[in-house]
Amino acid sequence: MTSSASVKLTIAFNDPDLDSEERDEQVQRLMAELKQVEEVGAVARVLDPNPPEGNKALGGFLVGLLSAEVSVANAQKLMGFLGDRLGGKPIELAVEANGKKLTVKAHSREELEAAIKAAQDFVAA
Repeated sequence: MTSSASVKLTIAFNDPDLDSEERDEQVQRLMAELKQVEEVGAVARVLDPNPPEGNKALGGFLVGLLSAEVSVANAQKLMGFLGDRLGGKPIELAVEANGKKLTVKAHSREELEAAIKAAQDFVAA
């Protein structure tokens, strides 16, 4: 496998205690932070493939979702960064690498660390 291969992450903030606006604020904060991380190739909101007719409120983005792309070589650094930023927040993390996909959910810092470890192992495989 070459180091130019990329890993695509989709992060879903799914805290039931937050409304869609608050989840969206979490996405915007994390996006701003990820844009400062030079190892991250691309960071974007996730477009809604089926936006409701006349929806202008969030511009056709899925609430609470964010995607990032990073090289396999930098995936470990990004996972560590996410562990630092998202510990204790309920999230769902989807990792796509080598044509395979892994989805893990975490509701605590310990679960997030286990999920990140699983994602790192998945990317390394």
